[in-house]
Amino acid sequence: MRKINQEITDKTIIENILKTATICRLGLIDQSKPYIVPVNYGYQDGFIYIHSAPEGKKIALLNKNNEVCFEIESTAKTIKNEIPCKWAEKYQSIIGYGTVEFVDDYESKIKALEIIMYQHGAEGIQKFEKKQVEFVIILKLKIEELTAKQSSNWNHLKENL
Repeated sequence: MRKINQEITDKTIIENILKTATICRLGLIDQSKPYIVPVNYGYQDGFIYIHSAPEGKKIALLNKNNEVCFEIESTAKTIKNEIPCKWAEKYQSIIGYGTVEFVDDYESKIKALEIIMYQHGAEGIQKFEKKQVEFVIILKLKIEELTAKQSSNWNHLKENL
């Protein structure tokens, strides 16, 4: 990382970003071109869980190459100033790499769907229709490496997110 002073190395902060953000951008390989798709996700124990329709470009590309890059950020906020060049962005973000596997087992799919739902604010026991669980594809992204970063102003700006 070029700006070492912005690197986040505290595992607690990294886990908090992974557990509280709600959008993950997946970077996939489409022949010789990159393809990025935003997805809802849930995180637990080093894995990112993503639900998907059984067909589409994302699934077709993952069937060819299951290696991915991903990006997640906490809520970003623009800090305005009367002087245009003194505007700032306040953020924390993660960029990582991993591999995706398809989860086929019914009970594992339910567990992954619960993780996703809880990440997005659901509470209590979730009830899923059997037909929907059987239809949905669950992608399980194993995080193999990541770096985390925050804006240089993260601890200095008066406005909180």
